[in-house]
Amino acid sequence: MGTLWLALGPGCARRAPEGARVETTVYVARRIRTLDERKPEAQALAVRRGRLVAVGTKAEVLKAAGEGARVVDYGDAVMVPGLVDAHAHIGGLGRSLTVARLEGARSVDEVVRRLAEAPATSFQGDWLIGKGWDQNGWPGQQFPGRSELDARFPRTPVYLTRVDHHAAWVNGEALKRAGISRGTPDPAGGRILRDAKGEPTGVLVDNAMDLVAKVVAPPTDEQLEARLTAALERCAQVGLTGVHDAGMDLRTFRKLQAWDMAGRLPVRVYAMADGQGEDRHTYLELGTYGGRLLEMKSVKFLLDGALGSRGAALHEAYSDAPGETGLLLMEPEELARRTWAFMERGFQVCVHAIGDRANTLVVDTLIRASAATGTKPLRHRVEHAQILRPEDIRKLGEAGLVASVQPTHGTSDMGWAEARLGAERLKGAYAWKSLKEAGAVLALGSDFPIENPDVLAGLYAARTRQDAAGKPEGGWQPQERLTGQEALEGFTVGPAWASFAEARRGRLVEGMDADFTVLSVDPVSDEAKQLVDAKVVATVVDGREVHR
Repeated sequence: MGTLWLALGPGCARRAPEGARVETTVYVARRIRTLDERKPEAQALAVRRGRLVAVGTKAEVLKAAGEGARVVDYGDAVMVPGLVDAHAHIGGLGRSLTVARLEGARSVDEVVRRLAEAPATSFQGDWLIGKGWDQNGWPGQQFPGRSELDARFPRTPVYLTRVDHHAAWVNGEALKRAGISRGTPDPAGGRILRDAKGEPTGVLVDNAMDLVAKVVAPPTDEQLEARLTAALERCAQVGLTGVHDAGMDLRTFRKLQAWDMAGRLPVRVYAMADGQGEDRHTYLELGTYGGRLLEMKSVKFLLDGALGSRGAALHEAYSDAPGETGLLLMEPEELARRTWAFMERGFQVCVHAIGDRANTLVVDTLIRASAATGTKPLRHRVEHAQILRPEDIRKLGEAGLVASVQPTHGTSDMGWAEARLGAERLKGAYAWKSLKEAGAVLALGSDFPIENPDVLAGLYAARTRQDAAGKPEGGWQPQERLTGQEALEGFTVGPAWASFAEARRGRLVEGMDADFTVLSVDPVSDEAKQLVDAKVVATVVDGREVHR
């Protein structure tokens, strides 16, 4: 299938050598939801060498652990299998934690004020970097222009990514350094927004972002390390024992690979190779990789843009923008070529598809290519699977593809999604229950930093389809809500299956990895609204408590 990139050195393994005295730890909680059909609930579990050696009542587990076992009692808390975010961006989260934060800004003026107060960590070289702006929350909901940035930052290049990372807002100095002028054509799969005179406004959509991004000064090694450290620590703090990173560049992968070999990773990382940029050639040559807490067995492509910036590729025009149907970031033939090449190399193929046209193309491509290459067992994935026609929901499920969906996208977009799509198309949008009933494996995530990495918010959104205040009453498109059990499985069993780890993780069963999350509430039986203010008590990965 693939090749092992580096032999694991002796510094990787923290478990004690065979024959050495190994401490057994017994963990006790009010309730343990094992997701094991034979023993769905327990009171305690015992861990030795990073594995579960006993699961059952407190008395049963203490007896199995033997004398001298260390006991950790979490009191009234509830323990569940380790929660995993099945679609996220570790590098992006690290960057968002250190650059200018623009989420929640209610106007262009507020964005400029925040930029003026940005910390020194917001600069890469002399470039001012920010993220998270969203014109849908501003008066008029219009895209911004470069003039406001130019007035405050006439000589400092500014690069600001939209909340969905599918558009960038830049100033005149950034356009100048990138060589973008009135005569610059739109790149394939991208759009340079222009004013009535044809001049670039400063907003670049999808592939047009690359025109500026390629000239932005890269982060230093120190910046990269600081960002990755901050991101991984945040993951542990919010209760994540693992993350599926949706499109990792080679530089970041090499850094995490070194940390994994040194035993420095606090959580598991299932990395998807970046199949969009030039790094894909190196990944294709090297093949898949398996380390201790880091794996790379998949590749990620992007076929279309996002709904918020009207880049999602639709079969018919946007309801609020006649004539616009979104963007394809690569031609269908190119998607097929890359898909075929990586499948033959043994990679699981994961493709970003938001609009219904993009989803039709992705589902058809994955079905055809997996049949031709004999790689259906590689559990190919549709990332987002956000807007689908009924026939494509059926095809996706019948093909056994993974639907990697993000519950908080639905609750973030529900205020304006119908304006973009109209009532009829909305029936196949954010359709988690329909996908599950069609036979798709649901792997739930957040797409952080586009959304908050807080997995409790994802559990809440999946169950309620409401905002934190409980609106709308009964939930948005309530027929697509998941039960508490289904939501929990979506963040545990689903990601385990989607990363070929179902025999080792996703449930709390004797012999499996000791990955679990301890919460202040029961995500299945307690009222869903309790998840809004719930706390993560502890996060345990490979038998190590990485957060408490």
